[in-house]
Amino acid sequence: MEYLDWLAHNPRYTARYALHVGALCRKTTVKDVAEPERLHHTTVKDLDKLYMAEQLRRHPLPATTAIGVDEISIRKGHEYRVVVSDLVGQRPIWFGGTGRKQTDLEQFFTAYGERRCQGIQVAVMDMWRPFREATHAYAPQAEIVFDKFHILRHLNDALDAVRRSEYARVQGDQRRFIKGNRYTLLSHRDNLDLDAWTSMAGRRSRHCSQPTSGSTSLTYSRNPSANSGTTRAKAGRDASSRTGRAACAGSGLSPSRNSRP
Repeated sequence: MEYLDWLAHNPRYTARYALHVGALCRKTTVKDVAEPERLHHTTVKDLDKLYMAEQLRRHPLPATTAIGVDEISIRKGHEYRVVVSDLVGQRPIWFGGTGRKQTDLEQFFTAYGERRCQGIQVAVMDMWRPFREATHAYAPQAEIVFDKFHILRHLNDALDAVRRSEYARVQGDQRRFIKGNRYTLLSHRDNLDLDAWTSMAGRRSRHCSQPTSGSTSLTYSRNPSANSGTTRAKAGRDASSRTGRAACAGSGLSPSRNSRP
């Protein structure tokens, strides 16, 4: 049997025509390609797969020192696929798996090869434990960096937990500083409008004028549990007036004369 390199795996079409159809599928839908080419939509899909296989052959997985790992939802019902990106080249390099389990990411490392896995120095991902365990197994030398979005989410949850505990601790007028200020406290300072700044300044002024202003210290776990998504926050209180005056000074406000020296 003679092999013709210009013939596609589908013997009805040439390899050049398969690449032509695949290039059209990159710009429009399968239906829009099938009508002018007078092809069935299943034939267009088959030729598009040949085109993508050829692109993978021409552009193999590059060796990189930094990867980004995430998952995307392809349909309803928690159907996920893993996406791995080359952060140095700023482009996706792998898409696969059948979910977001440890075995799904291990498929990438297996295809990537042991030699290239040893060159990975940084792996950026969320706090999903299966991704961390797969990275530790195949690239133990890589530093795992959690993305900023999930870090800020846990910090906001910890701050809100402290706010709730402080609201339950104080009574009467002292609750005015906390009540109705949740979204103001959790917002970035650049996103606050004039009303929010005015409200915060007035509440801070009244809070710092109290003779026994307490300070709240927040301890955030550097390695929170990825499965439960919980963050432990500990509120420590200091009843000394010096701490209250220091908090006022840090906020740019002057403490009241009624404060203790």
